[in-house]
Amino acid sequence: MKASNSNRADYIPPPAQVLEIPAECAGLRLDQALARLLPEHSRSRLAAWVKQGKVSVDDTAADAKRKVWGGERIRLEAVAPPEAGARQPEDIPLAILHEDAHILVVNKPAGLVVHPGSGNWQGTMLNALLHHAPQLAAIPRAGIVHRLDKDTSGLLVVAKTLEAQTDLVRQLAARTVKRHYLALAHGRVARDGAVDAPIGRHPVSRTKMAVVGSGRAARTHYRVLERFARATLLECALETGRTHQIRVHMAEIGHPLVGDPVYGPRRKAPAPLDGFARQALHAWRLALAHPATGEVMGWEAPLPEDMAQLLESLRAEAA
Repeated sequence: MKASNSNRADYIPPPAQVLEIPAECAGLRLDQALARLLPEHSRSRLAAWVKQGKVSVDDTAADAKRKVWGGERIRLEAVAPPEAGARQPEDIPLAILHEDAHILVVNKPAGLVVHPGSGNWQGTMLNALLHHAPQLAAIPRAGIVHRLDKDTSGLLVVAKTLEAQTDLVRQLAARTVKRHYLALAHGRVARDGAVDAPIGRHPVSRTKMAVVGSGRAARTHYRVLERFARATLLECALETGRTHQIRVHMAEIGHPLVGDPVYGPRRKAPAPLDGFARQALHAWRLALAHPATGEVMGWEAPLPEDMAQLLESLRAEAA
């Protein structure tokens, strides 16, 4: 069945509509009458317009539960849904470390959402990519093949052709793409190790992930780089790429990431750890086989200023 225009991300609303409630709708609630008269729009979209004050009945604000009896004059000022701009180009700066005809490698700053989604329909890396390389509009997800959380910084590879995208997805599935992260974890991690624990949706808090028996296989290797009084700098390497994987795995072994608002400790951390406003996680190294040439290529992104400053504060404290 063909989707109605009202559900498309590129939906452009029509101009204001004026209609009259016919006699056959007498006795219906306004929302029911609107759904019958305007079947091209979903019920949820019509309800949203009523709530937003975009529907009036005889020039007065509408109430979705109000009954209509025929003859009422309805004015509807349709507005585009938030997701309408999800694939619009936006002039957002990108820190590009490498670009050729097949791929580009971006150093994503913390705070930038990678792909549009609920609550973040504009201002994403996808919007920036479409402005930088308009041809990416013809590639699914504008060439994005893997993601970083909004507040995780670091390296991402983007495909510029369908062939490159297919090859990169296969490399990710085969676990041959090497991704190394720098993470600052609470507590003193005793030794190098690995966490091999399946990750799935949290059974109670559905916005979180968790280690659950029914989850998907996930493995994270970690190596101690530097210890401080109350934190440890780690290098983490992913074998798999589950949502929030490093954050969940480190919390699972009792060393949640500094600044993590979701998986971090509930009690306030001591200074200077308490002032860090995001999870201390940075995608530091990325290596892969170039999808066109097969050449193994690698990149490094230096620590962002906020993490570098935090480490300097911890070193100064220990001196």
